[in-house]
Amino acid sequence: MGHAWIICKKTFSLALVFNALLTIACAVGILSGVYFYFPGWKPFSPYLFDGIVFWLVIAAAAINIFPSALLGRKLHTGRFLFHHYFYGCLVLAFTTVYISFFTSESVVSVFLVYNTGVEVNLGKFFLVGGLTLLLDDLPDVNKRLEAGLNWIKTGAFRIRKLIVVAQIVSGAFALYVCGAVTVAMANVPEYVTLANFILVGTVCITGVISFVFVQRKTWDSIVDTQESKH
Repeated sequence: MGHAWIICKKTFSLALVFNALLTIACAVGILSGVYFYFPGWKPFSPYLFDGIVFWLVIAAAAINIFPSALLGRKLHTGRFLFHHYFYGCLVLAFTTVYISFFTSESVVSVFLVYNTGVEVNLGKFFLVGGLTLLLDDLPDVNKRLEAGLNWIKTGAFRIRKLIVVAQIVSGAFALYVCGAVTVAMANVPEYVTLANFILVGTVCITGVISFVFVQRKTWDSIVDTQESKH
């Protein structure tokens, strides 16, 4: 029972990291449309005042990645044959082949295109999945990399009050975007797409989790007491 609970918590941690990366991918796709493909475009207007707010959505998701990953790092689930990063690299490799041969986009630009096609978004989905497994096990890739991540963790602890403020502000805007897109879909039939349903779901989770981390004072305990003294 205890082992099953650990696996559930580990899965939850991976799901949060995956959601954060997927949120960033969705936001980047819309911002690409705003800046490169449709000059003057106002996505989800008039319910969303400006597409620039997706930068704040990206910020909210990025801030959530570190504490989400740390939830899983504290758990010892063992490994099946290889480290998680091996499977992450494997998923990334197969997805790269899929995107190259079965879509009109390249791996380099797939996140920078505003494309609601199923085949393109399927490629994005598996790329994000591979990145999630890779990020989850990143400290085990290299000792220097682990030391660098610990240095970042200690630095984040020192400016935790600033990070908390940024998390509150960006999380609030993420919830605003979620509400605005939902209202837009309810009033404009053209906005009712699978991509927008995914956008609403991921951004909603990002906003809610931002406030959960703030409420639980996650950044106050992001390093061990011993580490915080150095």
